[in-house]
Amino acid sequence: MRFLIDECTGPAIAEWLREQKHEVCSVYDEARGLDDDAIIQKAFMENWILITNDKDFGEKIYREGQPHRGVILLRLDDERATTKIEVLRRLLRNYAERLPDQFVVVTEAKVRFARR
Repeated sequence: MRFLIDECTGPAIAEWLREQKHEVCSVYDEARGLDDDAIIQKAFMENWILITNDKDFGEKIYREGQPHRGVILLRLDDERATTKIEVLRRLLRNYAERLPDQFVVVTEAKVRFARR
């Protein structure tokens, strides 16, 4: 799969996804400081599923109507990279085929596919 990793999500997540043989673009490594509008546009135009911790992307999609190719919003109590990796491991194992073009909110305990 193709993932664009938001700067706030961190380079460790991008590295782990690459190790899992996914195609990854890391904002932290490749475009640090890119604003949210540019990130969501890049993800859409280049067909990336965005992984972020930034709930502002919900506003961009649901209030502003910006198009996307998929967003995974991590809403975690524990923001350590090890927790993010474990949550993403479970998400990909159980829901990989459902991720494209969906807005998904993921916590340590739940996965919710948001309505359009």
